[in-house]
Amino acid sequence: MRGRKEGQYMEAEKKRKPSSKNIHDGHRDRMRERFLKSGFEAFAPHEKIEYLLFACNPRGDTNPLAHELIRRFGSFSGVLDAPYEELLEVDGVGPVAAAFLKMLPQAFRCYEMDRESGRVRMYDYQDMARYLMKRYVGLSQEVVVLMLLDSSNRVIYCDIVSAGTAVTTNIYIQDIVALAARYRAVYAVLSHNHPSGSALPSPQDLHITSRVFDALKEIEVLLIDHIIIAGRDFTSLKESGIMAHLFSDERQPRVSLRAADSVREGKERTNTK
Repeated sequence: MRGRKEGQYMEAEKKRKPSSKNIHDGHRDRMRERFLKSGFEAFAPHEKIEYLLFACNPRGDTNPLAHELIRRFGSFSGVLDAPYEELLEVDGVGPVAAAFLKMLPQAFRCYEMDRESGRVRMYDYQDMARYLMKRYVGLSQEVVVLMLLDSSNRVIYCDIVSAGTAVTTNIYIQDIVALAARYRAVYAVLSHNHPSGSALPSPQDLHITSRVFDALKEIEVLLIDHIIIAGRDFTSLKESGIMAHLFSDERQPRVSLRAADSVREGKERTNTK
């Protein structure tokens, strides 16, 4: 008799109080529908992390972990930029989830590079800077990128040629010269990032620029700029006039750039008719 009463009591409690499992039923489906309807940007920062973690945790509730990651690292981008070792220190983050989160910025970078993989024409130095910025997405260390152009200012090569620490980068000038010769480049643009956040050139940056300029000159390739990237900020050594003795108007490909500008202006006039 006593066992029967206890069983009836437990059944009544189940009917009165829905289980925690039922509270989250359909949550992932609802989030997926929100994503398809409004896009990823409609999510709050913790919801973005929560949604991404679905890929690493197919059944569990990732909401508390997402809140903790945002609390610890401050923002959505802060979570993705956090070191792998620090991610592992967060309770609930294993090697698979940590590696997945670290992979995402690099996947974004590959996506942007692939979109720009065709022969893109550079019309001005701001175009060059915008194009180069995409090469640094998701990178926390200082790297050097070389852009090579043909006689029509079309990109024929753009990739990392040297990688170093977040403090300094060794630029292998012989590799730069070899690439310029291999691709039969006419113009070259040197670029590197400052992960510290300042786009101002250092004395070492100016020294390296002179060395690269002279080395490329030996194979009749003209270095037309050195662009320093810091996040969404950049400094063009040509446009800033910092190294006017190298990047003077007499040395620059004025005819080619003007020809490219005239092509763009002609397209704009045609589109406005």
